[in-house]
Amino acid sequence: MRLTAPLTLTLLLANSLGAQAHEPLPQLQAYKVQPSWLTPIEPVQISDHVWQIGTANITALLVKTEQGALLIDGGMPQVAGLLLANMKKLGVAPGDLRYILHSHAHADHAGPLAAVKRATGAQLISNAESAVLLARGGSNDIHFGDDILFPPVQADRLLQDGEAIKLGGMTLTVSFTPGHTPGSMSWSWTDTRKGAAVRTVYADSLSAPGYQLVGNPAYPKLLETYLRSAELVRKLPCDLLLTPHPDQSGWNYADAAQPHPRPLTCAAYADAAQQRWKQQVQEQQAKPKP
Repeated sequence: MRLTAPLTLTLLLANSLGAQAHEPLPQLQAYKVQPSWLTPIEPVQISDHVWQIGTANITALLVKTEQGALLIDGGMPQVAGLLLANMKKLGVAPGDLRYILHSHAHADHAGPLAAVKRATGAQLISNAESAVLLARGGSNDIHFGDDILFPPVQADRLLQDGEAIKLGGMTLTVSFTPGHTPGSMSWSWTDTRKGAAVRTVYADSLSAPGYQLVGNPAYPKLLETYLRSAELVRKLPCDLLLTPHPDQSGWNYADAAQPHPRPLTCAAYADAAQQRWKQQVQEQQAKPKP
């Protein structure tokens, strides 16, 4: 029997594919983190109106006022129930949460925001850069690609740099501090503690985990951006520093007796980041070119 041309090509292609068969490609892997990022703790009071309600080693701040409450950051997607439970312990019903703010749109901080927004009806406030990443659930991240996904969520309001959110006598001002992500934000406000005013800064991460700091085609001026953000953080009015990863600002939320054993100033935080970037650049420049 004589094979027709299309059938011959089909058989040749099938034989070729069979000869080159490989093992199946790997399964998708979940984003795995340190156990302390998922370890529940009791709420930790930071100042008269502010509480840490997240896990042992990820910050989620609840700001309570007589006109309602707001949340800054959440943690991993799995902690939505913990946040709501800790809010209840502090007398904040779901309907009392008015606003949700955040630092940056990575799964370990923005992970539960969709669930909390759905459960409370609170308005999610972001900026244009972060809103894009939030809406696509962290996919197509400049540095991580699709490796650290989270439930997507839509922002209700977009901020400009320097805008303030006011609620029940508290005024929280946003400062854009891009670098860790293009839309990274830091927050500052004044609260009280033992009758004294406390100028508080929640500074976003200044770390660059594995980032290509120089010559990054996706973020050509990344190092310069980081340096500007560090200088901005350095100049913020800062009696008390908090960060999304608490150990970076000397906090240990799991120690109820002494949750802030190594207080750090905003200037010291910026200095430490700059030293890390310097070392990181040196290491990257020392690597042989491909």
